[in-house]
Amino acid sequence: MEEQNSISNDDGNNSPSGARGNEWPLWEIFIRSKNGLDHKHAGSLHAADAEMAIENARDVYTRRMEGVSIWAVESKYIHASNPDEASSLYDPANDKLYRHPTFYDLPDELRNM
Repeated sequence: MEEQNSISNDDGNNSPSGARGNEWPLWEIFIRSKNGLDHKHAGSLHAADAEMAIENARDVYTRRMEGVSIWAVESKYIHASNPDEASSLYDPANDKLYRHPTFYDLPDELRNM
């Protein structure tokens, strides 16, 4: 691991490249567990870049070797729908009956469908 040069700020704060933690971008961290197929949101942290975010996420969120993969996504690149507008967002799916398997005849042996 490369050693980063620290620069002393006017207030005596030593940090890489002179940036303070609250000035670093916020990163959302996703971890894929050993027996899982999907990444799950583990939390958020501030880091200067993606490499630092992954290293910090490893230290903070996988201390017991729980994960096999880490995703770090800068928060400003995540876009979300508004929960208050859910009905209009999902309205087009309501008229697509083929997405709902309610018209299939299932055998009696099939109990957990």
